[in-house]
Amino acid sequence: MYIGLISDTHGVFDEEFKKFFEPVDVIWHAGDWGGDEAFTHKISDFKPVVGVYGNCDGQDIRYDYPHHQFFEVEGMSVLITHIGGSPGHYDLRAQALIESYRPHIFVCGHSHILKVKWDDHYQMMYINPGAAGIQGWQVFRTALRFKIEGGKISDMEVFKLQRC
Repeated sequence: MYIGLISDTHGVFDEEFKKFFEPVDVIWHAGDWGGDEAFTHKISDFKPVVGVYGNCDGQDIRYDYPHHQFFEVEGMSVLITHIGGSPGHYDLRAQALIESYRPHIFVCGHSHILKVKWDDHYQMMYINPGAAGIQGWQVFRTALRFKIEGGKISDMEVFKLQRC
């Protein structure tokens, strides 16, 4: 399966991101969609979406997307939540989810910092795609795409766009 990963769009989903995600099968959104339900449809009408709400999202988005998602893809278990922290410094709520589910892949957003790192302690891949929106302090807007096949992650690519 070919995955597109995005977070912290804060109401912005440009043509450049659509072009980057054109070949993917599904988009995972790690919260802080921004905008309203019409904005979430802008993405979900383009590609199937698995997503969670973020701390900046209103009730309409929270109605459609849960606090966290746990599922399996091609032999790998995946946990997505918005506020996660990072390896060695996990948010307490995220750490409780990690300890409960023991995922192969943990995805979060919130920090606006792109980071992909193996977590030795939990034996999982930590992935934060950074921020795709223009809100925040980041210099570049980022997203990821990668493949999961036969229990392995491969072909990870970073998309980077200068923030206006």
